[in-house]
Amino acid sequence: TLACAVTTTTARARADYGDTVYMNALQGEGKDYGKKEVLYPDFERTSSGLQYKDMKLGNDDAATYEGKSGKTAVVDWDGYTIGYYGRPFEARNKSKGGAFTGDEKDFFRFKADDEKVIGAFREAIEGMKVGSIRRIIVPANNAKLGYPDGKKWRTMQPQPANFSGERALGFVLENQGMIDKTLLFDIELLAIR
Repeated sequence: TLACAVTTTTARARADYGDTVYMNALQGEGKDYGKKEVLYPDFERTSSGLQYKDMKLGNDDAATYEGKSGKTAVVDWDGYTIGYYGRPFEARNKSKGGAFTGDEKDFFRFKADDEKVIGAFREAIEGMKVGSIRRIIVPANNAKLGYPDGKKWRTMQPQPANFSGERALGFVLENQGMIDKTLLFDIELLAIR
C-alpha cells in the first residue's frame, strides 16, 4: 500500500529540496543544468517520488480501495500546473477555463492496473477510502508517475474535459523549453465498483 512506501519527512517552516530534476532542453555539451525537486514539509513522499497529503479522510466504515481486487475506482479530480503559474486544467464537479456551461462532467473510472492511466493516479488511489480526497504532487520529468513528453501525453488518462484545459496542460507538457512540468492533482474517491 501507499503508506508502506512512505519516506517520512519532518515538518519545517519552509520546503526542502530533493533530487535535481534535469530538464532535457537545458542539457548540452559541458552543461549540467537542472532544478531541484521541492519537498513540501506537510506532504509524505513515496519511494517513487510521488508526494501526497490526505485533505479529507473517508468515514471509518467506508470501503477502502485495493488495486489487487481488480475493482474500478470512480473518482472526481482537478489538476494544476503548479510548476508553471499554477494554472488549472481541470476542476472537480464542473468544467473550468473557457467552458463555463455549468454542465456536470463525467467522473473518471479506472483500475489500478490500467497502463493507460498515469502512474501517479494508480499509486495514489491505493488505500483511499470512499469519500476521501488526496492531494498529490507529480514531479517534473518523472516518466513513471506523469504524462509522457510531447504530444504523447494525449495517449494517457486522465484527460481534461474541455478545450481550455487541454490547451493549458498541453502548453506545459509539449513545451521543450524551460517550463517546470510539476503537476498537482486533487483526487476524490467517489465509489468502488
